[in-house]
Amino acid sequence: MVRAYDVIKTKRDGGTLTDEQIRWFMAGYTAGDVAPEQMSALTMAIFFNGLNKKELASWADAMLRSGVVLNLDDVKGIKVDKHSTGGVGDKISLPLAPAVAACGVPVPMVSGRGLGHTGGTLDKLQAIPGFRVDLTVEDYRRLVRDVGCCLIGQTREIAPADKKLYALRDVTATVDCIPLIASSIMSKKMAEGIDALVLDVKFGSGAFMKKKADAKLLAQTMRAIGEGLGKDVTAYLTSMEQPLGEMVGNALEVVESVEVLRGGGPKDIVDLTVALGAEMLWLGKKAKTLGEGAARMRTALADGSAFRKFQDITRAQGGDPKALENLSLLPQAPDRAVFVAPKAGFITAMDAEAIGLAAMDLGAGRARAEDTVDPAVGLKLLHKVGAKVAKGEPLVEIHHRAAKGLPSCQARLAGAYKLGATKPRQGPLVDQRLGRAGAGKLA
Repeated sequence: MVRAYDVIKTKRDGGTLTDEQIRWFMAGYTAGDVAPEQMSALTMAIFFNGLNKKELASWADAMLRSGVVLNLDDVKGIKVDKHSTGGVGDKISLPLAPAVAACGVPVPMVSGRGLGHTGGTLDKLQAIPGFRVDLTVEDYRRLVRDVGCCLIGQTREIAPADKKLYALRDVTATVDCIPLIASSIMSKKMAEGIDALVLDVKFGSGAFMKKKADAKLLAQTMRAIGEGLGKDVTAYLTSMEQPLGEMVGNALEVVESVEVLRGGGPKDIVDLTVALGAEMLWLGKKAKTLGEGAARMRTALADGSAFRKFQDITRAQGGDPKALENLSLLPQAPDRAVFVAPKAGFITAMDAEAIGLAAMDLGAGRARAEDTVDPAVGLKLLHKVGAKVAKGEPLVEIHHRAAKGLPSCQARLAGAYKLGATKPRQGPLVDQRLGRAGAGKLA
């Protein structure tokens, strides 16, 4: 007979948990038979002693099996999703999902909301008037089949153990534990009904993982879980040393996403969309190489097919597609201010986390899960790393509402920008690919 006390003691003392112990403990916690303080003790023991490969696979699978594992067998083709570990200005899902779907790969995407300095895909989508992310599992399945893509939030049926466990970890200082992070992410993703997954694991000042080595370990851990569950998983390590794109804030990021879907937009957003999309097309067997996949992605963005697919998705999920044609129909903040360069020089660094928190001060993000987000407010970054600016030249256009949070936003921006006399060298946006061989090169 399994006892919670024995499971906790085994892991506390550095021992190895059996598959039976893990499944019993997770099922008991989900059902309310294992007390929160007992799960707190176990997660703290895992925080200090880790999980080996076999334990990790059992832990993730137990979380996955705590709810419904969706079946999308009636959807033709290889179903592929993308997950990002989050960052400032990361709106990649908005242009990526419709572009990949326009190229023939079904994209079932369960996304999250923003918390702290990082934005959430669901918050951005809900800046589009009427856009619903609280669809039923039946609607989700139907839209993936009929439209080729659906973007929703986590339902009560999907990995309920994860939702309960994350809330516990949040108040017991066990959030930043790689085995628990990896199993949390992968249990939700594996429940979507997908066949393959592309991970965008970020590192740098605006990322959850500040160090590249930690991001790589997280990527490797998530890949191991996915492959252990029979899925094809590729991970990309990407830089979050400065915000992605030029917009930070929900409606503003929708505007920028539409620009990309119409064949324009900032180079970094386009390049990352193309890189991740090329991998998704290769995994979905709609491109023989990454190079072919990249070419197909660029064509979809240029010829309007990706934008039309986003309109189809928006319409199918209750949103107003006219707001994508006439961007003035999106929420707009009533007031503007600027943050200017304190001296002349090159922008040598931008603290992405500080910029994300500056937008949060305006109301663009939430400190707690229950906080309300203002979809209209945010920041337009007029210059980024490497740009040469004059003293007093505007660096950021601030979209605010009646000066709410404006002083603290300006103060954070003052600490976020570094100016110097020499133009800095910049590292690559896409640092490394971790995945199955045979995909070729992007270009």
